Amino acid sequence: MANSFLGTGWSFPPSFIAASGAVAMTSDEADIQLSLQILLSTRKGERVMEPDYGCNLDEMVFEPITTTFKTYIADMIRTAILYYEARIDLKSVVVDDSNQLGGVILVILDYVVRTTNSRYNYVYPYYLNEGASQ
Repeated sequence: MANSFLGTGWSFPPSFIAASGAVAMTSDEADIQLSLQILLSTRKGERVMEPDYGCNLDEMVFEPITTTFKTYIADMIRTAILYYEARIDLKSVVVDDSNQLGGVILVILDYVVRTTNSRYNYVYPYYLNEGASQ
């Protein structure tokens, strides 16, 4: 859907359709969720033309899990979304550390898409062990 009013972008990781040679695209709510995944996974400074884009969550890998840690992560995410994902209104960020002994913290985002007033949530797995797979 090339003329989606919520946006259309390349799929991530980029992939191509063999039959036509075209780039695989995502649209609408899927594009917003993919955008959130990319935003939360990108370090500040990785994008040449957008040096402030990203969230730097990887800097927190070895930090102890305290209330301060969870509040700081939630604030980092709120700030990144405020500046770089204008299509949504973020309602809440919950940092769920119930599986911290398993090496993962879940960041649960509850948001509303501005143009459709539709409510969604997105769960971002934050791995505490460096090099853990998603």
